[in-house]
Amino acid sequence: MPPVRVQKTSNKYRFACRAPGCTRQFKAKNGHSRHARVYHPGDPLARIPVDLPIRAPGVRGRYIMLVVLSLMPTLTKLVIQMKSRGAPPPPRPAPSPQDWSPFDDQTSFETAELSYTRAEMSAGIIDNLLELWAATLVKHDDHPPFVDAKHMYQTIDNTLVGEVKWKKFNMSYNGPRPATGEVPTWMTKDWDVLYREPDASVKNMVANPAFKGEFDFSVTRQFDREAPYERLLQNFMSADWVWEQSDLIAQDPKTHGSMFVPIILGSDKTTVSVATGQNEYYPLYMSIGNVHNNVRRAHRNAVALIGFLAIPKTDRKYADDVQFRKFRRQMFHSSLSRILQSLKPGMTTPEVNLCADGHYRRCIYGLGPYIADYPEQALLACIVQGWCPKCTANHNDLDSGGGRRSRNHTGVLVEELGQDILWQDYGIVSDIVPFTNDFPRADIHQLLSPDLLHQLIKGTFKDHLVDWVEQYINDNNRPARAKAILADIDRRISVVPPFSNLRRFPEGRGFKQWTGDDSKALMKMVRALRSFLDFCYLARRDVHSEKTINELSHALKRFHQHREIFVKCGVRIGFSLPRQHSLVHYRDLIWAFGAPNGLCSSITESRHITAVKKPWRRSNHHKALGQMLLTNQRLDKLAAARVDFTSRGMLTRSALDAAIHLHCRLLHDMTYVHGPEDGPDAAAVNLDGNAGADANLNAQPEQEDDVVEGMRSNSYVTLAATIHREHSRSIFGLTDEINQPLLPAALRRFLYSQLHPLRNAPGTISLNACPKIYSSDKAYVVYSAAATFYAPSDPSGVGGMRREHIRVNPSWRQLGARFDCAFIKNPSANDDVDAFDIARVLLLFTFHFRAVKYSCALIHRYELVKDRPDRDTGMWIVKPRTDDDGISVVHTDYIIRAAHLIPTFKGRVPAGLMEHHTLDAYNQFYVNKYIDHHAFYMLY
Repeated sequence: MPPVRVQKTSNKYRFACRAPGCTRQFKAKNGHSRHARVYHPGDPLARIPVDLPIRAPGVRGRYIMLVVLSLMPTLTKLVIQMKSRGAPPPPRPAPSPQDWSPFDDQTSFETAELSYTRAEMSAGIIDNLLELWAATLVKHDDHPPFVDAKHMYQTIDNTLVGEVKWKKFNMSYNGPRPATGEVPTWMTKDWDVLYREPDASVKNMVANPAFKGEFDFSVTRQFDREAPYERLLQNFMSADWVWEQSDLIAQDPKTHGSMFVPIILGSDKTTVSVATGQNEYYPLYMSIGNVHNNVRRAHRNAVALIGFLAIPKTDRKYADDVQFRKFRRQMFHSSLSRILQSLKPGMTTPEVNLCADGHYRRCIYGLGPYIADYPEQALLACIVQGWCPKCTANHNDLDSGGGRRSRNHTGVLVEELGQDILWQDYGIVSDIVPFTNDFPRADIHQLLSPDLLHQLIKGTFKDHLVDWVEQYINDNNRPARAKAILADIDRRISVVPPFSNLRRFPEGRGFKQWTGDDSKALMKMVRALRSFLDFCYLARRDVHSEKTINELSHALKRFHQHREIFVKCGVRIGFSLPRQHSLVHYRDLIWAFGAPNGLCSSITESRHITAVKKPWRRSNHHKALGQMLLTNQRLDKLAAARVDFTSRGMLTRSALDAAIHLHCRLLHDMTYVHGPEDGPDAAAVNLDGNAGADANLNAQPEQEDDVVEGMRSNSYVTLAATIHREHSRSIFGLTDEINQPLLPAALRRFLYSQLHPLRNAPGTISLNACPKIYSSDKAYVVYSAAATFYAPSDPSGVGGMRREHIRVNPSWRQLGARFDCAFIKNPSANDDVDAFDIARVLLLFTFHFRAVKYSCALIHRYELVKDRPDRDTGMWIVKPRTDDDGISVVHTDYIIRAAHLIPTFKGRVPAGLMEHHTLDAYNQFYVNKYIDHHAFYMLY
């Protein structure tokens, strides 16, 4: 690693005397030691010098510390972290590692967690389970950890960690009412708002020991090690907005040196049951910007439910009433202001909080980004629907450009202009005051965050582009012909080869050839779609740099150019659409807030499931909100208890393991020895001799693709534990079974490469030089392999790890043979294009040769049709290799992950073709770089 050069600093003294009343400072430790012996000979405190912080020139009130961290396998980052002055704060006292209060022991806690959090059992089922458990313990004169469900609930409620009680206030209309006639019910009704004090939730997050190592205590600067002057934007604390806020905080002597804690908010209405009468709830969530994006996306107690806002309703007669709409808007802002009041003192006066690393720090709060979809952004920014909440561009031509909206600019306009002009010419709802005006250093126009879910995926792609393509087909063809074309699109989608989590679509009917004009127009639309998808996948990146942001801008420029085809075809008149216009602000928002995937509304939408939808289902649906609050409180307490017990080292082993260990210690009749720790090879089956024959009996069913919890690790591939014994264990028998006569030769060349890794590639050597194999050399066939790899931009664990399965099954779900494709490492390649091959996996097996077990894959490689991606789709086109070298055996360590191929359809899809036959029925395929964000990163 090259050395890191630190710029010469403006202060030359590095140490100070600790003796009371002494102000001497020293350049070196020996100077301090001499001073302590001469002037403070009897003071032991003076013998220990105080390390002075290093002040950087031109940085007001902050100090620089340089740290080098690993970012990606081929990328490192340089982090410049600002650190406040002063002696290190004291650590918190370590609690007892034997105290399970209020639970009796580990079994008691894990029983409550399993039944309440993971299994979500009802009280009746818990009672039945505990009765059955008690019945098995009667003969031992023992009892289960809880008497009944009520006892378990009381124990959970007595948990002190994570406790933030719910409160309530109500709001009502206090404006003028009709002098005569009927008074609307919304004017007389009290509207309840339930909330938890956000300052208590913030303290819990800041002190959560599970965030240690995933928490920024100050603003950071990240740079690419390979390009030292290229800045990287990843987590929220690495971006510009928080840096500017730190500058403002540092200007005040009272807040100078404090740790800045940005408060991230998010809200969105959600419906729990359409069938029972549109039961709507309006949850309010909170997080903090110090927590890394990966933790926030994985939730990990980093997104807290802090309130349920009221949803004012009235009958149809008053639904569009001006007074009612104004009341609804103002109550929303007043509710937010009231809920957040407990944070306001800490925005100007530092509060001392316990932090994730066990130390205490002075913290200063500040309102940070607000996560919301467009309708709620308009409500938050107090603008008219159809206008942009970030700029003053006219709503009739949003892409014409405009100035930046700001709190000060809006205030001046409200003072100088009337309501009608503000509404019509500036899109400002002037009779509503944003809640952010009640807090220091807060500007709602600046705080609205980018929203990948509603602005890009649901907005521009689904509601705009997909609908426009379908509208073009319907407008330019007779109804019957339009249906036939759309049916063929459905048919093509339905025969796309299967892939993990790929949703299947209904099959269409009939087909007629498209005309040349149809094809040309649709190809131009494909280019628009391709440019937009490039923008989406670039925006979703986990780490941004100036290079990726420029690529994002270029993709947006191409999209704006290609989308004009919809105007030429008569589908659109213009593109003054707020959600689509929001794309022009992404460049500035990434610089301001870091990677957008850490502030996406998908975070709050997924939180709806655990905070609203599941608790509602667990209620009796009668006045369900109170029951939902209690459920959320218990879930938070159990989660906080797990974090607390884990931090004290009390959950390092399973409850059974701990019980056996304790029992053996008490009896003193044996010493318990732990088995090997779980790891990538923990599920591997011992295939040697008869042990392998019995291993299949206890094999666990294969798990579906999912996130991988835990910290980041190297990528790896493991074969399934289940051995399929209907296949021959002889390579020669397998050759006949799968009709692959080149298997023995390919395996011999593979063995040569394993025995002689430094010699020539296996394909260049004579087969006579390769080791011979015999019928006694056993092979064991499996039907899948699990690839675990680092994919932080896709659904993944807190460490960014994700797992997917590669299926190689001759009868997948009794529908047909499924032989997935994969990316295969090509260690001899030098450039990015040839860094890996695309291959179809024909067989997964383990092979025993000379007492060594090899995990193998028989593959059929594909080759590029052209030396550049397809012009219209931007995807590479490949075809199967027909030479003998196309078939080979590789070690499973050479498999990177699954690949997805889409046929280059030419004409009609054959009748009866199923998705499992597609790879055999077609000869050329697109390598789908849009299947997920990790594939896009590899192929872009």
